[in-house]
Amino acid sequence: MKVLIALLFVAVFIYSFSDKIYQYLVPISYLMKDVFLIIGLILIHFSLLWISVAQYQMSNSWRVGIDENNKTELITKGLFSYSRNPIFLGMIISVAGIFFILPNTLTFFLMLTTYIVIQIQIRLEEEFLEKQHGEQYLIYKKTTKRLL
Repeated sequence: MKVLIALLFVAVFIYSFSDKIYQYLVPISYLMKDVFLIIGLILIHFSLLWISVAQYQMSNSWRVGIDENNKTELITKGLFSYSRNPIFLGMIISVAGIFFILPNTLTFFLMLTTYIVIQIQIRLEEEFLEKQHGEQYLIYKKTTKRLL
């Protein structure tokens, strides 16, 4: 995930400082319209707000990755009543927003790769949460969608 984030910064940096080098990223010209720029900006702002609210709602259960040493409370209220993974959903939406703002082959493949990597991470975390929370997580899993 860190590599994907770094590559997104590279795409933005290249776009900001060198139009000539940016052409090597093969811009998708038919998507370079104001409407897509506005959609991208809305997606990014919405996703940042969404992620912030989800992190706040996680409170002391917030962690990065799988922490097998510390047992945390299973959060099922707020945004977590709509999505078992609202933070990952927000990340996917924000990368899609970047693609709409800078539509090129690099941001397109980063959007797809981010989605795949997040899906893998979600499945790993689901396996861990089933072990940590047992029946409580299985019930939550039945009533709440993975993303939306």
